[in-house]
Amino acid sequence: MLATHHLYGDSASSAHDNAVAIFTIAFGWSAQSGSYVKHPARRVSAARTVLMPAFCWVLCEGAAVCIVKWLHIHYAPSMESFAFLAELTVTSVILWRVVYHIARARRTRVATVAIVGRGERCANFVRRLTAMQEPTYNVNAHFDVDSRSGANVPGVPLFHEMEAFAAHVRANRIDELWLALPLTDESTLLRFLEAFRNDLINIRFVPDVRQVARFHGEQAALDEAVAIDLVAAPLTASVLSKTLFDFVFAACAVIVGSPLLFAIALAIRVSSPGPVFFRQQRRGANGEPFQIYKFRTMHLHARNEGEVVQATRDDPRVTHVGAFLRRTSLDELPQFFNVLRGEMSVVGPRPHAIEHDALYQPVVDDYIHRYRIKPGITGWAQINGLRGETDSLDKMQRRVEADLYYLSNWSFALDMRIVLTTIVRGFVHRNAY
Repeated sequence: MLATHHLYGDSASSAHDNAVAIFTIAFGWSAQSGSYVKHPARRVSAARTVLMPAFCWVLCEGAAVCIVKWLHIHYAPSMESFAFLAELTVTSVILWRVVYHIARARRTRVATVAIVGRGERCANFVRRLTAMQEPTYNVNAHFDVDSRSGANVPGVPLFHEMEAFAAHVRANRIDELWLALPLTDESTLLRFLEAFRNDLINIRFVPDVRQVARFHGEQAALDEAVAIDLVAAPLTASVLSKTLFDFVFAACAVIVGSPLLFAIALAIRVSSPGPVFFRQQRRGANGEPFQIYKFRTMHLHARNEGEVVQATRDDPRVTHVGAFLRRTSLDELPQFFNVLRGEMSVVGPRPHAIEHDALYQPVVDDYIHRYRIKPGITGWAQINGLRGETDSLDKMQRRVEADLYYLSNWSFALDMRIVLTTIVRGFVHRNAY
């Protein structure tokens, strides 16, 4: 708006001119944006992703000037102002695209894949993947459902037995399992879903549609093949915006809350002997262990290895300062440092003690999927009252169901709703003790 003010002036008709210019820029940008945005699996050169948007923006701005000139024949645009607008646009767009490109490149890696299929058709699919230039996937295993088939791909381990195949997938920490099966092979699909139901592996269905295809034309490009996510990590398309929000919010929380953090640390140090912080191993995204930080709220006490006793109401282990911190959830504030370290998110499923994971995972449906994203300081379960001690299987089941609802319905707006609800309602809750 500042640039258009300089470019189009501030006369009585400037509001109309500005509206025309902004509409032209927005319409032109939306119309041409699809010309350089390709399929997300396809690699695009840095010059194309950085320079093309800047060039298109300048074209849109030039079109806006031309339209205003056409509407007002006596209008004489300032070339200095247009040059300033163009320079500002190019610099801003290139800077943003470079930052985005670097961030995306840093988190992009070649994913390892195990492929399940039948006979020569699946073998040809594996060969095409391994022959790709600049592959985004590395085929690490091939399971042939047809044990009588002689199909084989050099350099890719071939399996016919489920037990050996599953052991290989887990031992090599393979990222994704692709089921390249006919639409009618439901029993095999369900068999593999059941075999890997407690594993943090993305499972995709790549259907063989030859039996239902009307025409047999040329083979489509591999990176445009139809793949249906059966079990996959959510938020992949929005991880950058969520990560950016996490970093900014956590940094602001630490800076603004630093006096409170120091005051709590001093109170803990003076009130009882022992360290200020409590550290414990928890599981984060993809089940990777990390060390969570909390303010210490209990007296130092011995505990049996591999056993975690949850805090109960009026627990004698809790200090006087600790009781206040737990009741107000201020003991969780150091977890903003976990967010800054990239181990946690502001919003997400709360991480449980590893010993509790081992206890509940075999008996709570879909418990494992809580760790497909980073754990959070607050979450959908917490603002709906599902927090505190889980002294029954039913409580844990309801908490997990709330976490899965969040995973299935994530949006930036939902994150904002959870954050605002946490702030408005405060951290105090009857189950916090």
